[in-house]
Amino acid sequence: MALWGILLCTLVALLLSGFYLLGMFRTWRPDEPPLDKGTIPWLGYLLDFRKDSSEFLKRMQRKHGDIFTVLIGGCYFTFVMDPFCFGAIVKESRTKLHFRTFASRLVLQVFGYKPIEANHAIIQESSRKHLMGDGLTVMTQATMENFQKLMLFNLGSGEEKRVWQEDSLFHYCYNMVFRAGYLALFGTEPHQGADNKEKAHEQDRIRSDQLFHEFRKYDRLFPRLAYAVLPPKDKREAERLKTFFWSMVSVKKTWEKDNISGWISDQNQLLAENGVPEYMRDRFMFMLLWASQGNTGPTTFWLLLYLMKNPEAMKAVKDEIDRVLRENGQEAKPGRPPINVTRDMLNQTPVLSSALEETLRLVAAPILVRAVLQDTSLKTSGGTEYTLRRGDRVVLFPHISVQMNPEIHAEPHEFKYNRFLNPDGTKKDFYRNGKRLKYFSMPWGAGVSICPGRFFATTEMKLFAFLMLSYYELELVAGEEVIPAIDASRWGVGTMQPVWDVRFRYRLRF
Repeated sequence: MALWGILLCTLVALLLSGFYLLGMFRTWRPDEPPLDKGTIPWLGYLLDFRKDSSEFLKRMQRKHGDIFTVLIGGCYFTFVMDPFCFGAIVKESRTKLHFRTFASRLVLQVFGYKPIEANHAIIQESSRKHLMGDGLTVMTQATMENFQKLMLFNLGSGEEKRVWQEDSLFHYCYNMVFRAGYLALFGTEPHQGADNKEKAHEQDRIRSDQLFHEFRKYDRLFPRLAYAVLPPKDKREAERLKTFFWSMVSVKKTWEKDNISGWISDQNQLLAENGVPEYMRDRFMFMLLWASQGNTGPTTFWLLLYLMKNPEAMKAVKDEIDRVLRENGQEAKPGRPPINVTRDMLNQTPVLSSALEETLRLVAAPILVRAVLQDTSLKTSGGTEYTLRRGDRVVLFPHISVQMNPEIHAEPHEFKYNRFLNPDGTKKDFYRNGKRLKYFSMPWGAGVSICPGRFFATTEMKLFAFLMLSYYELELVAGEEVIPAIDASRWGVGTMQPVWDVRFRYRLRF
C-alpha cells in the first residue's frame, strides 16, 4: 500500500507539474493587463493567431482594450496597442526588455545561423558605415548600375520598340529589385578587359535570375518555417534550399566576385575576427540576403499597383520625376545614354517618398517582440499603470495600432499618395486625441531593433520606381483590376504579399 501511495503521489505531482507548464494555473494579478488564456491548454490561441494574426488581435482589442495578455503556444504575450506606450517599450533598458532572445531562436530556425553576442553591434556598425551617409551614396551608385544592367541594356539596340509588353507585376518587381540589390551587395562576375565586360554582364543577368527563382521557393515557405509548422515534404525542401543558399552566397563563392560591397566584406571580416567559423559565416550571408532583399521587391509591387490604380497619384509622381531629370540635365530616351539617378536626385522627390511611405503604411506589418527579463512597469496614455511579468513577451503590432488606426490616419484603407506631406511639401505631423505622435507608422520597427538597412532599402525601391516611370508607360491589363487580397499567413514577417498576381503591360514613353 505504501508503494501504491508513493506512486499515486508521484503521478499527481507529475500531473500538477504538467498543468503548471501548460499554463493552466496562471492567475491574473490586479496590477497586470487583462489575461486571456483561451480554452486549449498550452496552445491557448496559437491556432487563431497563426490563421490570421490581424483579425485575432482586432478581436482581442475589442474584448480587452489596448493592452492584454494572451497564451500562445505555451508563452504569454502582452500586446500593447496604445501608441503612446511605444516609446517607453522601445527605449526600455535591455536588462528589463530584450529583443535578442526571441530573434536568436528565429534566426537559428530559419537560416541555420547561431548568433554570437557581438552580432548586433557588428551589423549596426557596418550598416552605419555602408548603408547610411557617404556609404549610402556609394551603394546608390552600385545599385543604379545594376538596374541599368538588368533593365536598360537593350534600349538602344532596336530590340525594344514602342510596343506593349505584358508581364506579371509582382513577379516582375520582385525579380528586378531582388537581382539589382543582390548584385550590388554580393558582387558581380569578374571580367578582364572591355571585350569580356558584356559577357560578364550577361552571366550576372542569368545567374541572378536563377538565384531569384530559388529564393522565391524559400520565401513561400518562410512563414510556416518561422512558425515551425512545415509538413515533412516542405521541411525537406526548406532544408534543401538552405543548403543551396549556404553554398551560393558562401564566403568562398562571394570572394570570387568583383565589386563586393563593404557591407558584406566588413561583416564577414568582423565575424571571422570574433572566431565564427566559415561554415557559420556562410549561413550568416544567407541571412543577410533575405534580410536585405525579402521585402523590397514586394513593396515596389504594391507601390506601382497603387499608382496605376490612382491616375492623380501617378501623374504627380511622374511630373516630379520628369522635373528632377530636367533639372539634372538628363533625359530618358532610347539612343541616349541611360539615365543615372544619384542619391542627391532621390532626395529631390518628396512626392515619391510620400507615396512609398503610404505604401509601407498599408502593407508593411512587422511584429516587434521583446522578452521581459524582470517585472517592468508600463503606464498607459490613460494613466493606468500595469506590470509586465518576468518571463513573458511584450509585443507591438503597429499595422493595427497606428498604421490602420482611423484616429490617426483618416480613411486608413485608402491609398493617399500625399498623406505624409503638408501643402508646402514639408513632412506632416500626426496626432491622436490632440496629442502629437512620435510613432505613427513603423514599417522598419523601432528602437535598438529598428532595421539598420532601411535607408538602403528605401533607395532600392525609389530607384526602381524612378526608372520604371522615367522610361515606361504602365497600365493594368484589366483596367478594373481590384487590389488583391493579402496573404494572411505572412502577418508579422514584413511586407505583406498578394494572394494572386496582377497582369500589367508597359511600353516606352518616347
